[in-house]
Amino acid sequence: MPSRLRPTAPVAAQAILVGDPGRALMLAQELLERPKMSNHARGLWGYTGETPAGDDLTIQATGIGGPSAAAVLADLAQLGVHRAVRVGTCEGLGDTTRAAEILIASEAVAHGGSAAAFGVEPGEALAPDPDLLDGLRRELAGAAREARVGSFDAMPVEVVTEPGIEAADMQTVAVLARARQLGIAAAAVLIITEISGEGGRLSDEALEVEAKRAGEAAARVLSP
Repeated sequence: MPSRLRPTAPVAAQAILVGDPGRALMLAQELLERPKMSNHARGLWGYTGETPAGDDLTIQATGIGGPSAAAVLADLAQLGVHRAVRVGTCEGLGDTTRAAEILIASEAVAHGGSAAAFGVEPGEALAPDPDLLDGLRRELAGAAREARVGSFDAMPVEVVTEPGIEAADMQTVAVLARARQLGIAAAAVLIITEISGEGGRLSDEALEVEAKRAGEAAARVLSP
């Protein structure tokens, strides 16, 4: 029996992971036909149903931060998940990024903290599953670009010394590292909600539009 999730409906072998329970509900309503709540324990809302193409898909909230995401992913592995795409948010770093931009994580770089618990040293870069990465490239062609992402235990990020990192989040390293340990194929697509040092944040309405776009692409990529 999983440690944290208490499924009340079957869980699919393919899953979209989001941090926010509200976003899990929104994507379930957008992407699934007649979704059923598959988990509500600990406020980690999860939904399972069929896509319009007839494929089973689970959309599961992971909570805040890497440790929570890793724990949820371990439970999902016990429930039969073997491919997952994180659809999350991130903070843009520097003048190469803009709010509402969608980034496909080409690499996730660990920046200390809890990453060590997943067998990842500070500065180590993890790559997503190549097949999922290729699928996201195809599905989001013209609507997203690839970028290296740094994962931190605390946000916002004031200083980033690793060259080439264009965005920062709190989960992608944990998801990729724990997936590697569990034998799950995983990838991540992220929406920039703010630019470091500039103030201001993407509106909820604009974020929902981009999250739907990213979620639709992830669902197509996860189609068996």
